[in-house]
Amino acid sequence: MSTRKDKFSKKDKKYMSLALTLASARHGLTGENPSVGCVIVKNDEIISVGQTSYNGRPHAEYNAIKDSNELLEDSTMYVTLEPCNHYGKTPPCTKEIIKNKISKIIYSVEDVDKKVKGKSFKIFKSKNIIVKKGLLNKEVNKFYKPYFFNRKNKIPYVTGKIAVSKNNLIYSKGTKRITDIHSDKLTHFLRYKNDSLMISYKTLNEDNPKLNCRLEGLFKFSPKRIILDSNLKMNTNSYIFKTANKNNTTIFYKEADGTKISKFKKKGIQLIKSSLLKNGNFDIKVIFKKLYSLGCRNLLVEGGNDLSKSIINKKLFNQFYLFKGSKNLSKSIAYKYFNFFKDLSQKYKSKNKIKTQLGKDLITLYKK
Repeated sequence: MSTRKDKFSKKDKKYMSLALTLASARHGLTGENPSVGCVIVKNDEIISVGQTSYNGRPHAEYNAIKDSNELLEDSTMYVTLEPCNHYGKTPPCTKEIIKNKISKIIYSVEDVDKKVKGKSFKIFKSKNIIVKKGLLNKEVNKFYKPYFFNRKNKIPYVTGKIAVSKNNLIYSKGTKRITDIHSDKLTHFLRYKNDSLMISYKTLNEDNPKLNCRLEGLFKFSPKRIILDSNLKMNTNSYIFKTANKNNTTIFYKEADGTKISKFKKKGIQLIKSSLLKNGNFDIKVIFKKLYSLGCRNLLVEGGNDLSKSIINKKLFNQFYLFKGSKNLSKSIAYKYFNFFKDLSQKYKSKNKIKTQLGKDLITLYKK
């Protein structure tokens, strides 16, 4: 039986590293399924590679097998996550692997899905296929942290992001830009890597944001828009309302008049009625659980002070990006201070705080 003490060669590590790179490229883009990378090697040459498909199916192993132009007998498959072994919307990968006579399987970590965990190892052994696990275990476990979190807690992996000026303002009337173009690109990259994006109606009405990914060629990967709006007060002249359809916009609300509900539904917006807490706010964890049931696995929150602070105080952010610009904003008639530096410091350990200079801005990443 294979154990973590199995010795792996430099070539083994090289092939698994490539599989991890393939998986990383699809992170956040594979729907409800984890992103997996797969490399097939024969006679010390890579003969095929595969990734989990966009939206999750087919799986990486199936894609690698399908795209190979050679017989796979006597080949070795390197895969980041234990191959699936049960019938779902597609046949199990173990069946495809056995059918194609792949002789050796090396996967890095066990799946946490109870339908899969540990079973593939036994299936391969029973078919006299050499199977090992644990290669690049540390790196791959780190990569699958969001997936493992999803499966354990049944809520999305939540990333927060907020931008503040040098003098700690998040809003000043008449000023749109707080950070520079480099920070803007990172924001759009975060949108690309998260399947959903949440804001409050207040932020929507103040900023009229687009909430899409505007990196070249990646617009189609823009996240689904999630709006918290207890009484449907969002501006119907906003970009979000005008571009809403049944696939890209969900609003959580408490109550509203029938005319307004009808108007929103005619746009195809998904309306979800949700109760409020005594303080008049939504129960964020209840909303996160609902979003998980709807298929959300990676959620970006670009909220203002109130929403971000409430999620931080409930310890529901897995990570939080604080963008600090290099310019002061004016304290005009309408302005808002960023006021929870202390909350961030108290909720996150200093050893998990990473600071990076990006152009003229300072990016601080707080991680659990």
